[in-house]
Amino acid sequence: MTPARSGSFIRRAKDISISSTLALALFTSGVFLPACSSSNEGDETAYSYEETTYSKGIRSIIKEVEPGKFKITDEESVEMDQSAAIVTYLDGHTDTITPEAAKTLIDKEIKAAGDSTQVQNSGQNGYQHRSGLSSMLLYGGMGYMLGRMGNNGYMNSYRDRNPGGAGFYSNPGAYQKAQAARSNVQASRSTRTVTTRPSGGRSGFFGRSSARSGG
Repeated sequence: MTPARSGSFIRRAKDISISSTLALALFTSGVFLPACSSSNEGDETAYSYEETTYSKGIRSIIKEVEPGKFKITDEESVEMDQSAAIVTYLDGHTDTITPEAAKTLIDKEIKAAGDSTQVQNSGQNGYQHRSGLSSMLLYGGMGYMLGRMGNNGYMNSYRDRNPGGAGFYSNPGAYQKAQAARSNVQASRSTRTVTTRPSGGRSGFFGRSSARSGG
């Protein structure tokens, strides 16, 4: 190998070493250089949306008072991960219904209500499952909680269209306590603004940032 080639190799290795050191220093100090974007990537822009969460949920105590007929006997606000409906049946056995399972039953109730409306509109006697377990879940605190989360806003439409109030509770005291529990759920509401930027391709330095605000 000639000296000229050797010197050229050394200079190139030195340049590479300096570049690597500079890159390492930039990353460890938290400084990011703007990435070059092609014309196709130039259209990618950041966007923001508001995310709402609740730290409090609902625990409902429901009892079967007649075959197939139920009443809410107690409701209280609890930590969100403790939310459930505790159901006691006439034969003495008890079920614990999670919010996910409650949503499934509520969706069936809403479908039954829609089918009932269609039957009534056709001049026949419609079936209204107003005293069943799914009705207690939909019109009680569980439905209130679920209706304010995720994509469950459709539940609120049915609750507003078919108000039952105290009629779903075993006594006025249980109903009043339920109103206080719902107020606690609403008070635990918080929002955050999430800003999302492109995370792929040559603009991969950008990620996701958020800022919290109470509400």
